[in-house]
Amino acid sequence: MSTVQDTKPSAALLATMNPAKTTGQSGSVEAQDRFMTLLVTQMKNQDPLNPLDNAQVTSQLAQLSTVTGIDKLNATLEGLMGSYQSSQSLQAASMIGHGVLTSGSNLDLSKGEGLFGVELAGPADAVEVSIKDAAGKTVRTVNLRSMEAGTFPLKWDGKNDEGVVAADGNYTFSVTATQGGKSTDVTGLAFGSVASVSTGAQGVKLNGPGIGAINLADVRQIL
Repeated sequence: MSTVQDTKPSAALLATMNPAKTTGQSGSVEAQDRFMTLLVTQMKNQDPLNPLDNAQVTSQLAQLSTVTGIDKLNATLEGLMGSYQSSQSLQAASMIGHGVLTSGSNLDLSKGEGLFGVELAGPADAVEVSIKDAAGKTVRTVNLRSMEAGTFPLKWDGKNDEGVVAADGNYTFSVTATQGGKSTDVTGLAFGSVASVSTGAQGVKLNGPGIGAINLADVRQIL
């Protein structure tokens, strides 16, 4: 005589699949408890004519071990990230009051002096800096000597191409470089003084006029 198994899920199985929320348990411990409860419930409600074999049980236990290992790894990584951010905060705090160069095109002229910089990926036999006012008009073009690869702070004396001192204020600049008549990679560097440090979801930031909010990795040179 054949036996027809009831396919309607039992109350125990439904309770396992929709567990009540608990407090005070870590994610890893809670996952283990839920898994073991589900496995026991599954074995209680298995088909007597087609029971779980050892391979199925072993496979499920291996999956539990993998999930638990991932949870522990995530917890370890979160701890390391917290320590790293704390270390970055201390390092960044020591930079408050210091001038830094970072990728940018802003150039502030104050008391007849403006600081900026250039970063060359390779040597160049000609480097040209073009400084423009707020209206986009070129007020000064500076032709620099040949330069090696590296980061170089530069100073603008505030004079325009006619030798007249320009008014203090905000300017922008662009840089071009050539080697043997061919363009070579060059990056303009804006100058700013670090006024504060902030931490958040985006990591540790250095804040200051002229540079805005930048990462520690964005600093090309500390002056």
